Amino acid sequence: MESGVTELVDRLNRAMDVGAPEAITLRVKDELEDLLGRQTLDLPTRFRVPRQEGYARRLLYRDPDNRYTVIVMTWAPGQATPVHDHGGLWCVEGVVEGQMQVTQYDVHSLGDRFEVTPLSAPIAADVGSAGRLIPPVDYHVLANAQPDATSITLHVYGGELDSCRIYTQGPDGCYKESIRALSYHD
Repeated sequence: MESGVTELVDRLNRAMDVGAPEAITLRVKDELEDLLGRQTLDLPTRFRVPRQEGYARRLLYRDPDNRYTVIVMTWAPGQATPVHDHGGLWCVEGVVEGQMQVTQYDVHSLGDRFEVTPLSAPIAADVGSAGRLIPPVDYHVLANAQPDATSITLHVYGGELDSCRIYTQGPDGCYKESIRALSYHD
């Protein structure tokens, strides 16, 4: 492993011992803000390559005890997620390079359709910033805020995130829910 990745894993391993998800995510957020803010995470070249068909999702590290996984996402200009959750897992997301726009949402069931409303204005997240999400308050959209450059984010999940719920708006303005299976690229 690259030296910055080794330091990241060491810090995350210590963070897993601090208790419940609230305490763990606070500690992981602090660790990511420190490491990413100092720009000491030297990612291998393959993590920097965007995909034209959608953001790249690549596994950086999987804890052998399945306490967490570390994913790197690479975003070409204009790429964004749909409104989604994290499949019941906590998550801490940080910006490695570039700038991201983060919008949190509230989702209410209307039977077979959903009302999806932003909780606040989009937040600009710069290099070194990190945010945490703990279900059930984890509905959001991530988007590359740079119109002509790639952005890279780091995501630490409280386990293996292999699916999530996404919400897609229909012509009537209401949203439909579906399950999206997630995989890694390269």
